[in-house]
Parts: sequence; structure tokens; C-alpha cells
Amino acid sequence: MTELSMTRVSDLVRMLSAMPDEGEGEFLYLGLHVRGTVALTRAGEDEAFLEPGDMVFCDPARRDVLRFGEDCLMTYFRTTRRHLGVAEPDLDRVVGVPVRHGVGMGALVSGFLSALAAEEEFHRSAIGDRLARSAVDLLAVLVMELLQAETGPDTSGASKSGGEMLSRIRAFIEEHLTEPELSPESIARAHHISVRYLHKLFQDDGTTVGQWVRQRRLDSCRQELGRASNRRTTVAAVAQRWGFSSPSHFSRTFRDAYGMSPSAWQALAASGVSSANTDARCP
Repeated sequence: MTELSMTRVSDLVRMLSAMPDEGEGEFLYLGLHVRGTVALTRAGEDEAFLEPGDMVFCDPARRDVLRFGEDCLMTYFRTTRRHLGVAEPDLDRVVGVPVRHGVGMGALVSGFLSALAAEEEFHRSAIGDRLARSAVDLLAVLVMELLQAETGPDTSGASKSGGEMLSRIRAFIEEHLTEPELSPESIARAHHISVRYLHKLFQDDGTTVGQWVRQRRLDSCRQELGRASNRRTTVAAVAQRWGFSSPSHFSRTFRDAYGMSPSAWQALAASGVSSANTDARCP
């Protein structure tokens, strides 16, 4: 594609409509999605799409990672690899990893770089040079966070990091249990990690993402159906409220988990049987 414009903040900023030319192996690029369609393809993972404000690290030698639509516009931020303070193999691991702009470091970096690229007067000024150095520091932190998220808990430090990440993910799941669209993809996207790493976190804890979400939804349904104040609430309404799209599927899943149908459980709770006895029947 044709280069639209060229601007600089120190040696950091280049604004292009497509990937930079090959032959710049000493540099790493961060692409900031402005508009149009950008698809990411990494080995062993499903294709992902960027939203405006999302980012992705790019290597001109690995063009197969990105696929652009005809109306695509991206801003590329260039920095030398050695300034990031990370080993070359680790830098290669972050290429093609989507960085979502909604929360955390993704939000901070996306907002900062968007503002930096938009201010023309900063591009060739002393203030711009200082901002560029700050931007490089932010990119270094972002790379470290992505590497931490992609690394499995195989050392004591990584185990602690993985445990903290798993705790945050479980808290996120609790907050979004009622949303039918809650899925491994949406959970991974919200935490800026790959779906593969998400599955590994739960696998190391002896379960799966789907099993955890399903069990937490079932527990919430069981508690709601067991309240005397909700005896007139229908099973279908409770199932829908907690993210089950199919009442029949919910009933089968509930029976498999607790040994009785949700309607039978609701009737048992409404009959005045003590919570200690009913809990004993439901693991």
C-alpha cells in the first residue's frame, strides 16, 4: 500500500497505511488500529480482529501475521529492539499478540500514543523527544506484561503471577456470570492474554474455563431457586438470568450436577426442609 504520511517523534513514530518495508530487523513496531479491518493470525490460535484503538506488535519480516482490509488505516510506532531491554526470542513471542485498548496497560498505552501521534507540534520538539522516551518506557512495560501473561506457571515467580491472574479472572467471571456471551474468548480478551494461556491457567488448577463458568452459574441458580422469597419465580427465568440460553439444557445440567431437577429443588426448598438437609443432597 502507499505511504500516506511520515511523521516522527524522535525515532519512534511513523504513520503508514500498511506494514513497514522489510529489512528493518533492528526495529520493533507497534501498530495502533485507526479504522478498517485488521485480522491477526497466529499459529495454533483462531483468527482475531482488532477494534479501533487496539494494538499489535509487528515485525516487517512476518507479514503473514496480519491481514488488512482495503479500508484499513493504522499508525505504527517504531523503536529499536535493544531499547526495550528484552531478549530477542522474547520479543518475537509478542509479535501478533492483540493488545486491547479497553482496560489496564492497553488503555494507558493506546490513549498515550493516540494523543502523541495527533499532536503535530510534538513531532520535532524537545518536549516531543521526552515524550518519545516515555513512550518507549511504556512499550517496554507492555512487552513485559504480555510476556508474563503468555508464560505458564513453571517457576515460583511465574506461579505466583499465574495465581494472581487466575484470581482476577475468577473475579471477572463472577461479575459477568449473567451475560450469555461470556466465553473463553471474551475472558481472554478482557485480560489481554491468549485463549491458549487462559485454558492453561485453569488446567493447572485442575479444571477448565467452561466447567468453572458452568459450575458458578449452577451454584447461583441453586441459591436463587432455594430462596423462599423466589418460590414464584420460574425455573426458565432463573436460568436465563444466569446466562443459560436453553431452559432444557439448564435442567439437564442441573440434574447432572445435583441429582434432581431445578423444579424439584425449588419445590423442596419451598416445602420448608432445612438448609442443612437440602445442602447435604447437593454437592
